[in-house]
Amino acid sequence: MEPQVFDLLVYLAQNTNRVISKNELIEHVWKGRIVSDAALNSRINSARRAIGESGENQKFIRTVQRHGFLFAADVTTQTHGQKASPASAVTPIEPLNPALPDKPSIAVLPFQNMSGDSEQDYFADGVVEEITTGLSRIKWIFVIARNSSFTYKNRAIDAKQVGRELGVHYLLEGSVRKSESRVRITAQLIDALTGHHIWADHYDRDLTDIFKVQDEITEQVVAAVEPRLYAAEGIRARRKPPESLDAWECVIRALPFVSSRAKADLDAAAELLQKAIAIDPGYARAYSLLSFVTALAGHLGLETRDSSLRRASETANKALFLDPDEPWAYYALGCVLIFKGQAEAGAEECSKALMLDPNFALAHTLLGIALSFLGNSEAAHLQYDEAGRLSPRDLLTRGNAGVNNMARSWACFVAGQYRNGIEFAKRAIAESPSLSPAHRILVVNYALAGEIDAAKAALQELLQVQRGVTPGWIKEWVLFARPEDRQKYLEGFRLAGFE
Repeated sequence: MEPQVFDLLVYLAQNTNRVISKNELIEHVWKGRIVSDAALNSRINSARRAIGESGENQKFIRTVQRHGFLFAADVTTQTHGQKASPASAVTPIEPLNPALPDKPSIAVLPFQNMSGDSEQDYFADGVVEEITTGLSRIKWIFVIARNSSFTYKNRAIDAKQVGRELGVHYLLEGSVRKSESRVRITAQLIDALTGHHIWADHYDRDLTDIFKVQDEITEQVVAAVEPRLYAAEGIRARRKPPESLDAWECVIRALPFVSSRAKADLDAAAELLQKAIAIDPGYARAYSLLSFVTALAGHLGLETRDSSLRRASETANKALFLDPDEPWAYYALGCVLIFKGQAEAGAEECSKALMLDPNFALAHTLLGIALSFLGNSEAAHLQYDEAGRLSPRDLLTRGNAGVNNMARSWACFVAGQYRNGIEFAKRAIAESPSLSPAHRILVVNYALAGEIDAAKAALQELLQVQRGVTPGWIKEWVLFARPEDRQKYLEGFRLAGFE
């Protein structure tokens, strides 16, 4: 939920069975700021949807004409470490979990490393990464993104609970034991609705056969989930595996750092990816990820703009030359084009990535960013919603924490919804304090909302996060396509005293 919607719902629940006036809500949720009736009603309707009702079916949040709103529900309060104590009757509200999609849905959970060597964690994670990628390219299956699935690493899980939290019908779990030149991989498919096992198998192979094993597991999982569709489609993953397992492991080691916003992490990722390319010059995925890391470093102000984008563009095009079916290559090229101020062309590359992998959560986010820069706020929010559904627990990962909320803040900015933009930017910064673009859009939204003192304070925080940023750098990195949006963005910094 949006922060204001959550705060509103909490306040209503804290004052159950009492009519709360509009002025009281504004005082406690909006801290007395001026709020239109339309904005208030929009937040009320969002709160209703969050708990499963509508304006017509007012079971819990009731409108009392000319008086305000009434939260008509039994509420249970609970303090950490204490048993629940009822306010009236004990009827706890179940946690809000994503609904099941209308097609087969699956999450590939981290495989256990059975080798007793922590260094082999990367190998086990790589196996899961490749199986997830293979499944994601099957357009009629909904696959939870890696970043959400990996929040369950090294945790004892309950299949039904995980299924509810991720909103999927099936879970794939397993283990990897690697010893010298041999590997044993076990896998089992679980119905998360019932907890029953559907299929299980194990594979003993030479390490040279690892990619063949991954394809076999992918095929058999799909066969177990939906035999008729499997027979009709044929699903062998279109992937060009690297010639060297060492190159593959370098890429797997780089993945946790790739989407980080910290310079040390991005440098570590670049070093590993360059090593992978040195080992296997034909490895398209390594080039793709290196292109993205390079472009991101420029966008964050960690490298010079022209140099970083030129090198990122060359690397992305090299990846596409090596493998035209690599979604990450189109994603990386989309980043480069968007960061060059060519949002429309960047959106086209994101769409190509999603044609190859409809479950690519990051590509949905990037497409939303392109649409925000083009001024299409409504369409952008739909892409952010889809990214959030594909990766519902992404906020728990360091790499992409805050990105969706930062991007939503951009969409609010182009729509003139500056106060909503403030809330999203603040949430993004809370999730990822070093996310400099979130600090920048917070300055602008504060200034355009008329909160000049807050804008100046946000500017000082930006100068601490992105040291060395100048008004000239800000002007160079205005990525909004419409002249009026570019002008508004720069005006926000001028009002904050940065010109």
